[in-house]
Amino acid sequence: MTLVDTYIAGREQLLNRVLGVDLSYALNPDKLTTKSVSEGHTLAAEIKGAINQFKTVAMDEIGALVDYQQLSHHPAYQSYRNLVTRLRDFDYTTLQTHTERQSFWINIYNTLVVDAVIQFGVKNSVIETRLGILSFFQKAAYIINGQRFSLTDIEHGVLRGNRGFPYFPGPHFSSQDPRSSAVILPVEPRIHFALNCASNSCPPIGVYTPVGLDSQLELAARNFIQGDLVIDQDQKKISLSNIFRWYQVDFKGKQGIVDFLLDHIIDPGNQQWLEKNRTAAQLNYHPYDWGLNQLKMETSQIDLTR
Repeated sequence: MTLVDTYIAGREQLLNRVLGVDLSYALNPDKLTTKSVSEGHTLAAEIKGAINQFKTVAMDEIGALVDYQQLSHHPAYQSYRNLVTRLRDFDYTTLQTHTERQSFWINIYNTLVVDAVIQFGVKNSVIETRLGILSFFQKAAYIINGQRFSLTDIEHGVLRGNRGFPYFPGPHFSSQDPRSSAVILPVEPRIHFALNCASNSCPPIGVYTPVGLDSQLELAARNFIQGDLVIDQDQKKISLSNIFRWYQVDFKGKQGIVDFLLDHIIDPGNQQWLEKNRTAAQLNYHPYDWGLNQLKMETSQIDLTR
């Protein structure tokens, strides 16, 4: 084992100890499965179907808000809880194409967040517990193909190409970690607009599919930037999400962020202005609202038998 591998393993061990993470615990129950591991593509499709059900019975029109209380009592949620037991035996390496792997892990991340909010009884924010943001994302996990994948593992280890948590130096998985077989390369920065962390400033929850994934990610990025970006042309200031600051390396620095914005801004006036002021524009990052993306719905509006 190299010094880097030793550091990464020690860092994870220390983090889990400080956060009180029980590595034997995961949110998908340990039950005998009647499904064959060869049914991986079917399982991935059923996960997508579960998200569609969630959106139908307990989300707003765009998937930005979730009625967690309503969903927790709905048959669709119990069906999902039964479904994720099969992840324990799911060999994710059977997903052969880049888009199959990306869409699978994006969908798993988003449903795991919803599941964790319900199972942990989150009331106001995913950072409301001791040690806040680190605690929720490290404790929320599924066993997949016999390995424990937390939200942190999925986002930084898998979907960000093993780049690691923004404020922790070094890669996320060591070279000896069996979970490194799930790492997806090259890094796709648009995934940041597909992942929902149950907070008001997050992108909405979508349903991602291998076919058409590129256009889905493109739409997600454009819609998020359209609703979030503020340009003050007189002051030459751009106010944008903290997502760009935290993951600046994924966007290849400040000029990479500007280039990304130019590719995804919908408003022609703002696009023309930014093209002319790409080096002079000042980037400011507005506060991130970690409040729970809670939707309140009238019980009478929901058919619990669906």
